[in-house]
Amino acid sequence: MRLIRFVFFSNYFLGLLAILLSVEASSQLGLPFNSPAYYVCLFSWTVVYYTTAYVVPKSAAASRNPRSEWYRQHRVFVRCSQWFFSGLGVASGIVLAATFWRNNVTIPVYYWLAAIPVPFAALLYYGFFPALNLRSTGWLKPFVIGFVWAGVVTLFPVMAVRMEQHAELAQPALLPWFFLKNWMFCTVNAIMFDMKDYADDANRQLKTFVVRVGLRRTIFYILMPLLALGLASFLIFASYRDLTNRRLILNGLPFLIMFLVAWSLQNRRRILFYLIVIDGLLLVKACCGIAGVYWTA
Repeated sequence: MRLIRFVFFSNYFLGLLAILLSVEASSQLGLPFNSPAYYVCLFSWTVVYYTTAYVVPKSAAASRNPRSEWYRQHRVFVRCSQWFFSGLGVASGIVLAATFWRNNVTIPVYYWLAAIPVPFAALLYYGFFPALNLRSTGWLKPFVIGFVWAGVVTLFPVMAVRMEQHAELAQPALLPWFFLKNWMFCTVNAIMFDMKDYADDANRQLKTFVVRVGLRRTIFYILMPLLALGLASFLIFASYRDLTNRRLILNGLPFLIMFLVAWSLQNRRRILFYLIVIDGLLLVKACCGIAGVYWTA
């Protein structure tokens, strides 16, 4: 149990997910993998970004929340981890920047127009723009989180591999549909994760979807349509790639599993369930997507 808490509470699992989802995107889009420096940079900043919200001062009181209490008890380790991965992120970022500068590759304007909003959207979570603080605008939060994840694991690998290896998409029309599929999947994942805080959010009057319409209606009137939209975008993507039936089944499997998990959320769960099972859905998605490319080749 201590190891499980360490892996999931430390956010290292999220760093691994970011890498695997990026590998999935490269595989599905027919691109080569990014450099090790890119994946190190991605892992490092993912961990730093998600851990920042939980760094606590030395005087922090004991908490009934298992995650908050874990951070309080491991305060020194968490701070050392943050410094280490910040340094690693900067170092790997410098290596990437030097590579990009040396290769001097021009990126089309439409890539930049799509990618630039991603880091700004990520800043909304920490209230850098008070009028749009996601912690107080609950209904918007899952869509922004899904957008950021889709941008980081879909747009960024495509742009980086072009600047690193001069690799270009053979079918640029594939990218918007693959991005939409990832956006909807990650948005549903974020809404499902909000369900763990249903009671607290209601007490604090945060207008999340679950607080606004209730648990059951969130599942049937919000999660299911978004899942259907994500699946439809994948089917359009599949029509461009003329995918085999085996590959269609493998890529559709995560949507089926997410539907079943969403159905099970009608009953209250412990926090580790959300961390392991709901975040684990992203792992299933990445593995199925990668397997669909190489197992069916």
